Amino acid sequence: MPDSLDRAMHHARAWLDGLDSAPVGARATADALRTALGGRLPETGSDPADVIDALAEGAGPGLHANAGGRFFAWVMAGSLPSALAADWLVSAWDQNSGMFAVAPATTVLEEITGEWLKDLFGLPAECSFAFTTGCQLAHVTALAAARYAVLDRAGWDVNRDGLYGAPPIRILTSQNRHNTLDTAVRYLGMGEAHMESVATGPLGNMLADDLAGKLSGPVRPTILCLNAADLNIGTFDDFATLIPIAKAAGAWVHVDGAFGLFARTAPAYRALTDGIELADSWATDGHKWLNVPYDCGMAFVRDAAAHRAAIAMGAAYLSPSSDVRDPSDWNFELSRRGRAIPVYAALRELGREGVADLVERCCVHCKALVGGIGALQGARALNVPVLNQGLVRFERTGASAAENDAFTDDVIRRTNATGEAFFSGTTWNGQRAMRVSVVSWRTSDVDVERSIAAVASVLADMDSAR
Repeated sequence: MPDSLDRAMHHARAWLDGLDSAPVGARATADALRTALGGRLPETGSDPADVIDALAEGAGPGLHANAGGRFFAWVMAGSLPSALAADWLVSAWDQNSGMFAVAPATTVLEEITGEWLKDLFGLPAECSFAFTTGCQLAHVTALAAARYAVLDRAGWDVNRDGLYGAPPIRILTSQNRHNTLDTAVRYLGMGEAHMESVATGPLGNMLADDLAGKLSGPVRPTILCLNAADLNIGTFDDFATLIPIAKAAGAWVHVDGAFGLFARTAPAYRALTDGIELADSWATDGHKWLNVPYDCGMAFVRDAAAHRAAIAMGAAYLSPSSDVRDPSDWNFELSRRGRAIPVYAALRELGREGVADLVERCCVHCKALVGGIGALQGARALNVPVLNQGLVRFERTGASAAENDAFTDDVIRRTNATGEAFFSGTTWNGQRAMRVSVVSWRTSDVDVERSIAAVASVLADMDSAR
């Protein structure tokens, strides 16, 4: 066992130490990875240290260096040093963190961490919380509480009677939503046919007049889903205006704050979230802007009774606690790792000021990237970033929209192939664009300069080859 742990540490250190010089994007094809890692199931075992060596060698070429400072795709970052080390401890301790009786220390750590996060985000003190696998399951958790509450108000017990014959629940949202909300609605049996889009402005923000119109008429079970930073340009809905309109109509308000909720932690960007505390539930990711390892989402619910009623399970053999918080009362998983512990470590490492500094630095770097790339010949910034998300499109004079769509995708592909930086593409307002997402604590001014230079070099090569 010690030899295999030592080998794992050796490979982990080598990976992290090489982030500045290694290609940012993975290089191996699927077939190459299958050849390196696959084959027939072994008939006999191997030495654990040899297993780790082979694993690291075979997987390395197929890994993106998203832990580095020049990876700007899909709102992905690496882990803070304390969070990574704490995650190793979580695996070594191997506690089933579903109940206090089973894992006293890790469940109390979760309790402490949840309270710290509510304080950090400025959410109501009475909120309950859950640590989930990611924002997808955070949405499911929060919307399960919402489903229970809005049907309970309508006189329907969904726990006892299910959805057969229940009053239909209307889900109001916008075309700017993330598709994890659609998936959550499906998982919970409420049906995508009951999702209705509210009109948005040019930047994707929900329009109050249209929301008010859709909420006029008889009161019915309704859930409104709002955005705290959409995934393309970071647009925030006007919470201070929209939430009171929804509450007056008896609707439950849920906020998708996958990364945008963290704007609330930074003085320079807090105003974007004004009124967000008026909502009923919130979902976010720790493995995005808090830079903890993957497998970490968070759900917060104002109505703790509805949250517990929707989620809690029990059995005589489980020894539920009477005076300590059991995570299984708030989370769909009974058997689960202590995923709050890396968050605890990150918050201890950064403190309130450090979280704010991380958020503000990323936003500054995003503006510099979008502005710098957008100023290149053949490039055009599609927005001035309000947070940490931006879009750039690449165009050739006289080319059609479809040709410039293809040109944009080609620039992204060629830039990623340089190994100097990694971006992803998206479609926004009907046109292809390079998406610039900055959430890593490692990103520096030098990383920004190298990334702009990589795109400039690609554009120059493509221009000279014409």
